[in-house]
This record gives sequence, structure tokens and C-alpha cells, in this order.
Amino acid sequence: MKPTGTDPRILSLAAEVAKSPEQNVPVILLKLKEIINNTPLGSSELKKIKQDIYCYDLIQYCLLVLSQDCSRIQGGWTTISQLTQILSHCCVGLEPGEDAEEFYNELLPSAAENFLVLGRRLQTCFINAAKGEEKDELLHSFQIVTDSLFWLLGSHVQLIHNVLQSDHFLHLLQTDNVQIGSTVMTLLQSILQMNSGDLLRIEGKTLHSILDEVVFKLLSTPSPVIRSTATKLLLLMTESHQEILILLRLSACYKGLRSLLNKYEPGTEFSQELGQLIALLTPKIYQEVEEQKLHQAACLIQAYWKGFQTRKRLKKLPSAVITLQRSFRSKRTKMLLKINKQKEEEHRRLQLQLQRQRAMRLSRELRLRMLEIVHPGQVEKYNREIEEKSALIIQKHWRGYRERKNFRQQRPSLTEYKAAVILQRATLKFLEKCRKKKKLFAPWQGLQDLTDARRVELKQKVDDYLRRHPSSQMSDVTSRELHSQAQEQLQHYLMGRALEERAQQHREALMAQISTNIEQLMKAPSLKEAEGKEPELFLSRSRPVAAKAKQAHLTTLKHIQAPWWKKLGEEAGDEIDVPKDEFSIELGTLFIGGTKPP
Repeated sequence: MKPTGTDPRILSLAAEVAKSPEQNVPVILLKLKEIINNTPLGSSELKKIKQDIYCYDLIQYCLLVLSQDCSRIQGGWTTISQLTQILSHCCVGLEPGEDAEEFYNELLPSAAENFLVLGRRLQTCFINAAKGEEKDELLHSFQIVTDSLFWLLGSHVQLIHNVLQSDHFLHLLQTDNVQIGSTVMTLLQSILQMNSGDLLRIEGKTLHSILDEVVFKLLSTPSPVIRSTATKLLLLMTESHQEILILLRLSACYKGLRSLLNKYEPGTEFSQELGQLIALLTPKIYQEVEEQKLHQAACLIQAYWKGFQTRKRLKKLPSAVITLQRSFRSKRTKMLLKINKQKEEEHRRLQLQLQRQRAMRLSRELRLRMLEIVHPGQVEKYNREIEEKSALIIQKHWRGYRERKNFRQQRPSLTEYKAAVILQRATLKFLEKCRKKKKLFAPWQGLQDLTDARRVELKQKVDDYLRRHPSSQMSDVTSRELHSQAQEQLQHYLMGRALEERAQQHREALMAQISTNIEQLMKAPSLKEAEGKEPELFLSRSRPVAAKAKQAHLTTLKHIQAPWWKKLGEEAGDEIDVPKDEFSIELGTLFIGGTKPP
């Protein structure tokens, strides 16, 4: 399934690869390097571009190109080495999605194997090359291939086992050339530093071959670079895996290794690593190895004991579940109590409201009774006094509410004022400390002026940055052209869609007409049962069909009306010819369904 929102550069590149001849495909694939380099590392855009490259099978194209003959590819080994860089960068950080199994089990191992095969081919060409420039170019390409392989292994460590197990890698390691051997040994050292656990998972025969080759290069190669790398490799192997140390210490194949290593002069560049390796091969170190094995056994016993204790605690989980249920029920009881308490408060509030209403009602009844008791001339005075008392009470409550409201509104400002005072006090103290410190130090001398060389250097850095990160804005003319192209394509699509809709409607109408005619013919009565104008409904609109039908009808009538002596010698199924003049006369009066009268 193709992804949505694909980068247009990937689409155009995939289309160009599909349409181009086979010899031009490697050069076209080199454009992927520019697309990847122009995208920021670690960004989501780079991940999306890698997914698009994988979904449009451009990675598979790179693998196919790597398996071809170099002489048929434009650019030779330079193009091949750049394609290995592109392939490794595309595979690192790629999220294949639904095709994860195919990607990890087929594509990645195939890529690693192709890198090793390509390294062997480069090794052969480098050894057979005669010119110095050609050798330098081949060595540079070989280093690019090894760097690409290491970059791929750094992201997919599961491929390390396949690389170490491969015969091609062992063949590269067994070379006699100093430069190639140094590069391969450095690659092996980087791989083991990254993940040395896969070294013991390979077959014993392959492990012994690798150890033999490293020891051989350490003892017989005159190059100090290879000897230093081999010493570091052996030291790394022995420090990482005690089994290899025991093998070097006790195996008959490496019986005189320690004595041969002691013959090297102590003034060499790698004398420190060599001394560490010799120290590891001594009997004292062997005892330490045994102690370390005992320590590992003790750790294993502790691990089993801790596992037993953990399983024992897991068996006590039912009691923990009971405790959890108890706490849940307690919490639920508290919630029910809280709900009941709220209901009681609501009931109390309603009762209080009823009491207030009842008190108000009693107050009004008391007032009416007082009005009945008070003398009519004193009623107005009594009402005035009541109104004044009521107004005073209302004013008192209103003023209290207003003051409380003003206080609540002024509280944030008071808090801000206090905070501002605290900040000002702290700032003044800080400024005072700064003034005191300035008096203790010399006054500031200012910045030095930029020199011309520094100014040119800064300008060159700015120009390089602008060249690597060009602006992505689109000009007004380009935007208008793109808009006009989009409008033309939309218009063409709409016009074509209208024509297709009309043609589809015409086809559907014809199919409906044919279905109707077939249905009428299936339901048509026989000629004996036909009445009125029912036969006219089945007249054909085609003149040839009508003519043929009329001819067959006249033939049948003539054969029926002929005397018996004319039928002698005739057999059933023989056709009787009708004269053309008679046929034309009869056809002139024939009604053709679906046509207008002349």
C-alpha cells in the first residue's frame, strides 16, 4: 500500500527510475543522496522520506545495482561506493511498518551480504591494479564500503552475527595487503566494541579461523599498524569473553604465544596493550579467571534464590487482594457517609428555610394584630417607625456586604504590593552588592575590534550556512504558473469526467432497453393468442432484420399454399426461393418499427 502525502521528489525519482534504461538507473539513484543530505538529521521529515524510499522499492533497486558488474555502470566504483552510503543511510532509522518481517529477515541480511561481496571485489581489483592513482581510488571506495557496513551494523546489531559468520568476511580478513588488512581489522575491532556478545554465538570453526588470523597477523606482519590493531583485538576478545582467554591459555594451537609476545621490544607504540595481553595470559590471571567464574556462579545462585523469593511472594497475592478489598470497602463506606451527610445538610437547609418562612408569616400576622390594636391616628406613625428600623437593618447589611466585597477585591492588590516590596528590597540588596563588587575590580575595557581576517572568516561561515540551507520560499511567478497548471489539469479532469458520465448513461440506457426487449420477448404470447395491435409491439427497428423476417414469412406461406405435386421430392428443412421483384413489392408495404413514414 503506497503512503499518503509522499514527497514529490521521491515520486519523480521513482518514475524516472521506472522509465529509464538499466544503464542509467545507478546515476539516477545518486540523487537520493542530495535529498537525504538536505533533510535535517533525526527529524520526522527524514523518517517520512526513508519510508517513501522503501515503499517505492528504491532500496531494492540499490541492492540490484550493487549486484551488477561494475564495468557496466557509469562512474564505476565511485558510483557503487556512493550507493552503499545511500543504502546504509536509508536502512538506518527506517520504520517499515507492515513489511517489518520482510525488511528485517530478508532485506537487511541481503544488504550486509552485498556489502561483503562488494568488498571482496574491491579487494581483488586493488591487488590487481597497477597504477598508484587507481589504487588510491579503489582503497577510498573500499573504506567507504566498510564505513557504510559499520553504519548499518550500528543501527541493526542483529546483523553482526551474519557478518562474522560469513565466508566473505573471513576472506577479507585473510588478505596479505597492509592497507586492506588494516581497514578490515579496524572494522572488526569497531564491531566487537559495539557488541562483542555475538562472537561466541558463531560456529566454533569460524571463531577459530578468526582467532588464527588475528594471531598470525600479530606475529608475522611487519606493519606496526596491523600489529597494534591485532593486539587491541586480542585484548578486547580476552577481556570480554573468558572462554577465549582460556582457549588462548590452554589450547595446544597457541602454546607458545606468550613466549613469542615476550620477544617484542618494549619501546613499541602498542607496548602498553601488549603488556596487558601478556599479563592476561599468565597463570596468576588464570586463577583470577577461575575466581571470576566462581563469582559468576555465585551470582547465578543468587539470581535463582531471588527468583524463588519472588515466586514465594507472588503466592501471597490472595492476602494482598483481601487487603485491597478491605480498603475499597472502607473507602466506599466513607463515600456513603459523606453522601448521607450531604443529604442531612440539605434537609437541614430546607428546614431552616421553612422556619424562616414560618417566622415571616408569624411576623406579618403579628403586624396585622398590632394594626388592629393601635389607634387609627397612630398607625401612620407606627408604620414610619417600622420602615425606619427596616431601612437601618437593610443599610447595615448592605454596608457590611459592600465592605467585605471591597476587601476581597483589594486583597490581590495588597498581596501584589507586599510582593513588590519584597522584590524591591531584594533587588536593592543585590544592586548594592554589585556596586561593592565593581569597586574591587578594574573597570571594563570594552570589546576588541574585529580584524579583517576574522571578518572574512565569519562572512565565509555565513555564506556556507546559507548555501547549505537555501530558502524554501516560492516566487510569485512560480506560484502563478503552478496555479494555472493545477487549474488546467482540473478542467481537463472535469471535462473528461462529464464525457465518461454521459457515455456510461448511454450504455446503461442501451442495457436497460435490451433487457426490456428480452423480457417482452420472453413474455410475448403466441400468434394464435395475439389480439389487436400486440404483434406491432415486436416489430424491429432494423430494416435488414425486418426484411429477413418478411422473406422467411413469405417463403413459409408460399410453401404452404403450393399444390401437392410441387412438393414431391422436397425434404423437410429445404428453403424455397422467392423472386426478388415479388419480395421488393411486399417490402415496400412493410412497416419498419421505429422509423418515420416517408
